[in-house]
Amino acid sequence: MQLLTPRLMLRRWRDSDRAPLAAITADALTMRFFASPRTVAQSDAWMARTDAHFGRHGFGIWAVELREQARLIGFVGLSTIPEYLPLPAGVELVWTLGAASWGRGYAPEAAAAAAADGFARFGFPELFAFTAAVNAPSRRVMAKLGMRLDPLAGFEHPLLPVGHPLARHVTCRLAAP
Repeated sequence: MQLLTPRLMLRRWRDSDRAPLAAITADALTMRFFASPRTVAQSDAWMARTDAHFGRHGFGIWAVELREQARLIGFVGLSTIPEYLPLPAGVELVWTLGAASWGRGYAPEAAAAAAADGFARFGFPELFAFTAAVNAPSRRVMAKLGMRLDPLAGFEHPLLPVGHPLARHVTCRLAAP
């Protein structure tokens, strides 16, 4: 299974994605709103977990490639919200694209396709997205998708130290059409 947009393909992960994914997630600029860039081993483990998520739930985080170039540019999709976060049980809309692919509208294009698939195929009543409060680019994507800020669902990320610049998170919701 795959999802197609006018410019992008969202598809399951392949072994050939390991090196380009590791390069994307090792890049300090791309990962500036994460706790740290990932090592190759961390990237490989993350890819294995996301692939296993598809097997358990039928949905997950897709590899995103440019259709005309068949080149991996990042990942977008749906994931169950981890139990350690102070949010209700639900499904998160996720996106991360390599810095070389920023500013072209790929993130909202891919995220809209993933959201539409989640609503249509799985009947989710709503999707969540959360990010560090200082992550203005992701907050712009949330706004472009029509997500609404939930002022009651902001939180301090439990895996980051108190006072860390990325600890304060905001949460947005997108209701099914």
